[in-house]
Formats: sequence, C-alpha cells, structure tokens
Amino acid sequence: MRLLRRRRAHALAAALSLLAAGTTPAAGAAPGPRQPVVETDRGAVRGRAHGAYDTFGGIPYAAPPTGPLRWRLPEPAPSWPGVRDAGAPGSRCVQLPPLGPGGPSGSEDCLFLNVTAPPVRGRGAPRPVMVWFHGGGFQNGAGDPYRPDRLAVRGDAVVVTVNYRLGIFGLFGHPELGGAPDFALADQQAALRWVRANARRFGADPRNVTVFGESAGALSVCAHLVSPASAGLFHRAVVQSGSCSTTMPPRSLLPTLGTYEPFAPERRTVEAGAAAAVRLGCGRPADGAPAVGAAGAVDCLRRLDAHSLATPELMQRFSLVSYGNAALPTEPGRALREGRFHRVPVVQGTTRDEMRIFLGQTLAAFPVPDRAAYRARLEQSFDAGTARAVEAEYPAAAYPNPAVALATLLSDASFTCPSLRDSEALARHVPTYGYLFADGDAPNATGLAEVPGLPYAASHGFELPYLFTSVPLAAPQRELADRMTGYWTAFARTGIPAAEGAPAWPRYRSPASVLNLAPGAGGIRTADARAAHHCPLWDAQWPAAGGSR
Repeated sequence: MRLLRRRRAHALAAALSLLAAGTTPAAGAAPGPRQPVVETDRGAVRGRAHGAYDTFGGIPYAAPPTGPLRWRLPEPAPSWPGVRDAGAPGSRCVQLPPLGPGGPSGSEDCLFLNVTAPPVRGRGAPRPVMVWFHGGGFQNGAGDPYRPDRLAVRGDAVVVTVNYRLGIFGLFGHPELGGAPDFALADQQAALRWVRANARRFGADPRNVTVFGESAGALSVCAHLVSPASAGLFHRAVVQSGSCSTTMPPRSLLPTLGTYEPFAPERRTVEAGAAAAVRLGCGRPADGAPAVGAAGAVDCLRRLDAHSLATPELMQRFSLVSYGNAALPTEPGRALREGRFHRVPVVQGTTRDEMRIFLGQTLAAFPVPDRAAYRARLEQSFDAGTARAVEAEYPAAAYPNPAVALATLLSDASFTCPSLRDSEALARHVPTYGYLFADGDAPNATGLAEVPGLPYAASHGFELPYLFTSVPLAAPQRELADRMTGYWTAFARTGIPAAEGAPAWPRYRSPASVLNLAPGAGGIRTADARAAHHCPLWDAQWPAAGGSR
C-alpha cells in the first residue's frame, strides 16, 4: 500500500510491493515438455507444466480498456480462435517505476490474470480458488511477480493473480463520467466473474472462492467486503496489512503530508478530475473560457497518450478509492462498524513493525536524532495533550533510539490498532481470525537498504515470502512458511484456518485471541495484541488519530 502522495513517498511505497497473445507452434515441431490445454469460456489456452503444478499466464479477463474504453467499466474479453499461448504473463498496467528515476512503463491493454494450479484430476473434490490482488498503493504492481506455487502444491489450491488498472487509469473521476466509478475495483470484480465462469475448467470450485491481498490489495479486499457489486463473487476473505480503517497521523513521516486515508469521498475525486482536465487542456477553466475539444472533456482526455497521463502527480492524486458511489455507497470503515458487509469468514492481520520501512525512507531528509526531535515530531502530528500521552506510552528511553520509538507508535496507530478495531466489528457477525506477523528476522525482499539504527524487522509486506516463492528462507522460517501456507489454504478450503500439525488458531473473541506468527518454539501462539500495542490509547484518540470518517 502506498501511504504517501508525493514523489519521494511514491518511490518508497512502490518498493513495498513484491516485486500477451501468442501463436500455436507449427505442425511437426519437436515434442517438448507437457503443455496443458484448458478450454476457457473465451477460447483454449495452452499453459506450462512444472511437475507438481501448471501455470497459465496472460489470460485476458476483460476487453482492453483502450481508446473509447478508457475510463469505462470493463467489458467482456473477445473470444479467440484456436489455442492461445498462455506461457507468459501479459502486459502490466501503466505505472511509474517503483524505485529510482524513469518514465512510465506498461500498457493500457493489461487486464490479464494468471492461474497456478495442480494438474487437473479426473476425480475427487474440486479445489478451492484463491484470488490474489497485489499491493502497490494503487499506483504500481502486477499479479505476475507473485509466485504462488507453494500455495498450489502444499495447499492443493488453484491460485489466480490479477492485474487491474492503476492510478489515473483506475481511480479517476470527472463530472462527465457521472462521478468516480472506481474502475480498479470493477476490474477486480470482472476477474472474479471470470473465475466463477472458468474455475471448474482448472479443477476448482467456483462456489469456494477466497479473495486475499496485501496493502492496496488488502484495501481492495476490504472494499469488496462492503461493495454491493461484489455480492456472491467470493466466499472468504483475507486482509493483510490494509484494513478498512487503515490510516496515518498527519505529518508523521513528512511535514507536507496530511492525514492519510485510503478512501476518499467521490466529490473530492470528481473535483480533482475536473481540475486535472483543465490543466491538461481538456476542460473549461474557471473563467468560463471554451473547453478544448467539442466532444467533451473526457473524450478529449481519451485522445491523450497514456504515458502522458502517467505523471507522478496524476498517478498519486488518483490513488485513493472513492466512496459515495455505486461501488462503495458508504465509507468502508463505517460500513463495517454498522454491520453492512457480506457475511463471509475473514482472516485479518498486520505485521508487527509495519511502518519501519516507510519511516526509514524519510529519515535522511527528516531525521529523529534525539528526544527533542522525537517530541517535536509528536507535536507536529497531535495536539499538545495527545502528544504528551503518546510520549508517556512510547518513551524514547524505552527503545534503542527515537526513530525506533516513532516507527513503533506509527505502526500501532496506523495499522495494528485499526485492524483490531475492524476485527471487533467483523467478529460480531462472521467468523473472524486475527494474526500478527512477528518474525523480526524476516528477509527484506523489497530491494531497499536498511537504515542504520532502524532494522526493518517484521515490516510492511515482509510476510509475503512466507506465502509466495520469492527469496530463500532459513530453516525455521521455512517451517513457519509451511505453517502459514497450511493456515491460509485450510481457511480457503473450509473457512477455518486449522492446519494439520500447526497450533490451533482460535476465532477472534477478543484481542487476546490474536495469533502471533513467528518461527521457532513458541513462535506461534495467541497474544493480547491490543494491550501489547497500546490500543487503548489509540482507541481513545480515534478518530482523532485516524482522521475524520
């Protein structure tokens, strides 16, 4: 999830996500490895066999949203004749590089998904489907970097990873569009409808679909939990480091940033879209001068080159999901509290040190060298009384240095305690299971160097290598990965994360029933997360600590 709206923050947050049509081989070609063929509802696809699992990449689930289809709800993908090669992923959606300099990459023709599945068996119960929505702050990322072979093989599940429109292409609004239709969420819903139509062809059960995601992907899962248009498209949900109430106190990382909230009122997005159109020469200025383009502002914008729209300013400005529309009638956190969400079992959790990697990328410009600087940072983010209360709960002397203290309180205020509040709301109506990933030696797969004095430990996204194949794990971590894979796939299969050989994971009855996930003896155990993360303080301040709702 990208928490920052400016270029520096864009590069930071983008680093936290982990990292097309073909032709049929000519007749008479030498035989090669087994290449499984599956007949989808739009045509046959030829995948690749990898022994215990098969992969099918770059399957279109909707028509390319290009030309006149830019900023329209997804339409069905066209059928194709013959057998389409699905040996590689399709194009990623237009985005800026997550790290360093460089211009836009990707294509608007990007609505592809990838399937990883054990070979289709002739008999036996169909497998569960797990549909993954990637992170990236709704500004970058794709489905293909996530290799779910561990989930498919050890968990005997069919896993689908999805591309969806990003930034200005996925979350734009304008009066001529009738609002801000949340095209990114509509893309994901189209992918879920594809799963419903095609799951059986890959040996899976369309009546047993789990949506799961991390960061922006978790915010997407939250949105689907409360979106009327997502009703019936999934049956379980896993929310990883992106609850409906995720937030960040103002000026906590950069002095120019206000309170972060991932969901915005539709009117605000529409106003920003109208202003952007004017700046791009496609709208009527405030002085009433004639609009450029007789066909209207949006038609004018549709004629612009995609890469000219993918500027840091526009990609970041349109990275918030709008509510107050057909997709999200109500702000999602409020919808949860009022019990207005789909009645499906939910797993929800965070990592222990979520904010360390975010803070680490800003310390060079805005250091916290001593207690005086620490106190000044608190006074920037909170009123005087709250700042004193926060410092009393998180005294700098109790931590290795003030930066660690600041990262700890921001992790609790922004992620862990909001997630627990949402779990309380969910648990009143549906089976809910809470976790806290706490491996302080988790591998750093982001490519970002750690800052001296601020080890990233169990930071944002650091649980992903335990579910997806990305970087090597030490022996105790491999055991934890096996346990987590078992929990996640058992939940997908039955709605209960009760993996064979793993400690029992109790339903969320109180914050004391949160499952701590760490390697080694006793690393998996229940804990009182609310007390350990000072949530009484943040609950007393909420919504002041979490912005207006």
